[in-house]
Amino acid sequence: MTQLSRRLDWFEESKIRKMTRIANKYGAINLSQGFPDFDPPKEIIEELQRAAVEGPHQYAVTWGSQEFREAVARKQERFMGIKINPDENVVVTCGSTEAMMAAMMSICEVGDKVAIFSPFYENYAADTVLCGAVPIYIPLKPPTFDFDRKQLEEAFKQGAKALILCNPSNPIGKVFTREELLDIAQIVTKYDAYVITDEVYEHIVYEPHKHTYFASLPGMFERTISCSSLSKTYSITGWRLGYVIAPKAVIDQCKKVHDFLTVGAAAPLQRAATVGLNFGDDYYKELTKIYTKKRELFLSGLDSIGLKYFRPDGAYYVMVNIEEFGIASDEAFAEKLIKEIGVAAVPGSSFFKEDVNNYIRFHFAKKPETLEAALERLSEIRKHF
Repeated sequence: MTQLSRRLDWFEESKIRKMTRIANKYGAINLSQGFPDFDPPKEIIEELQRAAVEGPHQYAVTWGSQEFREAVARKQERFMGIKINPDENVVVTCGSTEAMMAAMMSICEVGDKVAIFSPFYENYAADTVLCGAVPIYIPLKPPTFDFDRKQLEEAFKQGAKALILCNPSNPIGKVFTREELLDIAQIVTKYDAYVITDEVYEHIVYEPHKHTYFASLPGMFERTISCSSLSKTYSITGWRLGYVIAPKAVIDQCKKVHDFLTVGAAAPLQRAATVGLNFGDDYYKELTKIYTKKRELFLSGLDSIGLKYFRPDGAYYVMVNIEEFGIASDEAFAEKLIKEIGVAAVPGSSFFKEDVNNYIRFHFAKKPETLEAALERLSEIRKHF
């Protein structure tokens, strides 16, 4: 048979989604794929019920309904502190996954190079390769996961056209300081490059840490393609609503990619989710409180069990060290954890370019009772490993 695309040989299926399938098979508590087991805000659900009856049921404008784009622009102006034109600076996408892909395809030619911090959310490398570009990895060094400025600059000396910046970070929960971001800004300005940000956890940041939008830094809006979604902020991961915010020239490119990639995001869901975008500041303050409690519940449970981990500054993931158990494969460890303990995690090696095999990643975006049940099961871990 004629050769299939060899580009896809470079990577495998998502380990995150694989662990969810195995968890479902064995009835495990799923702390692998990062979605909540609690409902979205009732105001959003009520608006969805109205939309189910009243519509719209046909295509919205390809790059997002006017109402939704205006709501995105208002909300992000408030938090980012920059002017956003809903007609020139916003494209609504099918989740931040498509937002990232549209951003990459809008700026990358075949053979271009893209810098990626490691550890990284697994889609970034796949996106780069699917665009025909070449990834260059810059290690983040534990336990604080700082980067070496010289190593970062070396990536741009090698010709990196863009840097992918996940802030707060998945999988490690790092919140980049303003000083770190200014260092990055200086380098990308020097080498005339872009920064593609993934900021889906922008509202899940723990004291005393603060989230700084890269696009809000002096002179950086023109160099930044900001990608985010409503999935994590409003607990609607299945709705697949995301967006790109960028300068008009980039957005014009993103509109073309998005048009031929997915045509558009679901119109009734855009109507319903607009309600969430119009929430006041109290909603986001309460969201932080809720996730702070979940983090403390889960981490204190890990402390009681005696498991070592990196304390996250943001997002809702925690990387746990499994070196003490002496298992050569973190993937085999994760599968055994599902089958014998009944808790699902993601093998940490799927996030690292480096040869790292002694971590697993849990998430804690669950009801307190779900986390408590998972911790009770994990308390038996040393009886099985």
